[in-house]
Parts: sequence; structure tokens; C-alpha cells
Amino acid sequence: MVTRVVAYVALGANLGDAASALLAAFDRLSGLPDTELVARSSVYRTAPIGAGGPDYLNAVAALSTAITAPDLLRALHDTEAAAGRERSYRNAPRTLDLDLLSWGDVVSAQPELTLPHPRLHLRAFVLVPLLEIAPALVLPGLGPVSNWLPGVAGQRIERVVE
Repeated sequence: MVTRVVAYVALGANLGDAASALLAAFDRLSGLPDTELVARSSVYRTAPIGAGGPDYLNAVAALSTAITAPDLLRALHDTEAAAGRERSYRNAPRTLDLDLLSWGDVVSAQPELTLPHPRLHLRAFVLVPLLEIAPALVLPGLGPVSNWLPGVAGQRIERVVE
């Protein structure tokens, strides 16, 4: 029997047709082997953090998957590359950004894969859509994710598409 876990993925884009990029990414995520897209948040507009450039569109997907965390991360990077993502510098504007936020209850501190994502609790563009689809989520090392929301109250975020 294949073990399935729930994995959460953050999606963001601020170059080109960002809305289409997010929709295409949702479709690609739902087409991954041994994976089902079980929930997707609304789309939100947010200001870039730590860099210039246009506003981002952001969302979060919940996946039920039997793909290992490293294999899922590779699939996310492949999806970014297919969307024209270039990693020119840290926090550079991008056509698509996919971050693996969590994979079940796994905790990992590997350089190539840190789980839960090390900054998810510091970003409104992650917390707000994540809590929309998983309001009672508790993550190892972070506790109830909703407890982190007051700390990002000053970050601009607005729902643009339900």
C-alpha cells in the first residue's frame, strides 16, 4: 500500500500573465503522478518582500500525494522551469515560484529541502491563503499556523480571485 500525505505548496508570480501562470500551475500540480489537488485557495495580490518589481499574485494548493518530498520538490522546480522561471538573484521577480511548504508531518533541515518551509510563518502571502484552505493546520515546530497571523498583519494582501 502506498502511503499518502497532504502537502501544501505556495504559488506566486509577478512577471508576464501571472494569473494564467497560477492557473496553469494548479493544472500541472493536479496532473502529477500519484497526486490529487484536494484544495486551492483564492488568489491574492501582495507587495514584493525584500525586492522591487510588480505586485505578486499568490495562492496555496493542498495536495494528497504519494510522491516523496524530494521528488515533489523536483516536480515543482520542473514546473517553474517550464513556465520560464529564471533564478537570476535572490527574490528576483519571477514568472512562477512554487515553494513546498510542508509534506505531511516531516521535518527536514537539509540544505536542499527544509520542511516546514523556514519562512512560511513570516509571510502574509503564505499564511492567509494557507489558512483559507487549512484553518486548523498545525505544523511541527510551528504549532497552530493561525497563531502566526498577527505577526504579519502589517503586510499588504488583498483577495483578487475566489
